[in-house]
Amino acid sequence: MLTFSKNNSVVFCKTKDKYGGLSNMCAGYPINVNGVIFNTSEALYQSLKFPHNVEVQRKILEARSPMAAKMISKEFIEFERPDWREVNIDIMRWCLRAKLICNWSKLGELLMSTYNLQIVELSYKDDFWGAKPIGDNFKGYNILGRLLNELRDDYIKTGDRACYQLKPLNIPDFLLFNEQIEKIVITRNHTKGI
Repeated sequence: MLTFSKNNSVVFCKTKDKYGGLSNMCAGYPINVNGVIFNTSEALYQSLKFPHNVEVQRKILEARSPMAAKMISKEFIEFERPDWREVNIDIMRWCLRAKLICNWSKLGELLMSTYNLQIVELSYKDDFWGAKPIGDNFKGYNILGRLLNELRDDYIKTGDRACYQLKPLNIPDFLLFNEQIEKIVITRNHTKGI
């Protein structure tokens, strides 16, 4: 477990908070994958657990909310990809990059507003993706926050290119509706979203 100082951290928990747009549960950051629009990165992430089950992917896509998408995923856990525990962090990293590339200006500005502080997902239950408050600190692995720190660094390095692209992950069965996931390409004049 890691410790993050409250004084040197930017924290998000609820989607309506100042940094709520960093949450996978936050709507308003649509993601276009193979011509399919996901309203949240949570729905995209949950759907990628089931590369060989189109019905489950469709139910997740059509869920009324990101939390409903997550609950649907839990219902069908026996159908998730067998290597999920080995690839879930890479898939989350890819989903966050897809969220950024499809919402370059909006999410990029939010990431930049965190300066170089540690990004922490505040969670009272999950110290893997987030971190729990303990005294003047947060304790947990904070995987999501650390992936967002990495995303912010990549955003800064990328600069003001005319075209942004995200290649599919090089893992077996990286599928959406039984089709290989294609590269996402967005030109600069489309960086405000889809």
